[in-house]
Amino acid sequence: MPKVGIIFNDMKPAAQEAAELWREKLVMKGCEVHMANGLGGLLGYSSPTGPICHTPIDSLIPPHFDEDMAFAVVLGGDGTVLSAFRQVAPAGIPLLTVNTGHMGFLTEAYLNQLPRAMEQVLAGNYRVEERSMIVVKVCHADHTVWEALCLNEMVLHREPLTSMCHFEVSVGNHAPVDIAADGVIISTPTGSTAYSLSAGGPVITPGVSVTQLIPICPHSLASRGIVFPDSEPVKITAANTDPLVMVVDGNAGSYVMPEDWVATEPSPYPAKFIRLGSPEFFRVLREKLGWGLPHIAKPTSVELP
Repeated sequence: MPKVGIIFNDMKPAAQEAAELWREKLVMKGCEVHMANGLGGLLGYSSPTGPICHTPIDSLIPPHFDEDMAFAVVLGGDGTVLSAFRQVAPAGIPLLTVNTGHMGFLTEAYLNQLPRAMEQVLAGNYRVEERSMIVVKVCHADHTVWEALCLNEMVLHREPLTSMCHFEVSVGNHAPVDIAADGVIISTPTGSTAYSLSAGGPVITPGVSVTQLIPICPHSLASRGIVFPDSEPVKITAANTDPLVMVVDGNAGSYVMPEDWVATEPSPYPAKFIRLGSPEFFRVLREKLGWGLPHIAKPTSVELP
């Protein structure tokens, strides 16, 4: 029987109870089971007096989570899923994502569906969907002082958020552009339904190999989002004299000092989602975000053509 991992959010009682229950069940089936807390994928908090809280990418891999692990189950909400992929992506471990949170946009199954889902996965009746991630770095001079894997988005802004920032952004070998805005977002297709969507960016289906740059509340009608190939690295330099704050996947990140710059590049590690059925991205958009639903209530007293 396979080597299996369980990652769970121990701040959610339902997730913790399910993790203990399924550890026992999998051991009874003969599996080698290893458990990890989803908090292990958090990036750590910085402060203005200690701007760098460096967590190297490969140091987030939990003990015994390696290339020999057939798959892992993550129990929690979207935040736990994002954290879990930072933990397992460098080891190439596919994740079965189970929602014990609220929206669960990134999850494949609900908790009450876990028995059937686990039976299906143990039988090998599933496919693996790979989604691109990016590496986000804070650089000082010619060396990296902070780095993280990112599945959704990187956000760079000033404190407080309403203060205007001035950025110089270079995409690949293209000429740099100047953006005046409250902040900027660098997003993957997976992250296109997260913060960048709220900031006016487009929804991008997961299989498209692109990255998008979205200004947050730009101070110009000419500053709009742009989509470009995900093979293009990005460099962002701020003209402000005050420190900026960078947040990755809605989690903690790093302060960016005036002499620093931020870089993103394609990650060599994809996020591997276990899928139990055919791809239904539009259905998820409809169920979770209300995409495509009628925007006008149709009264039954009116006969429509």
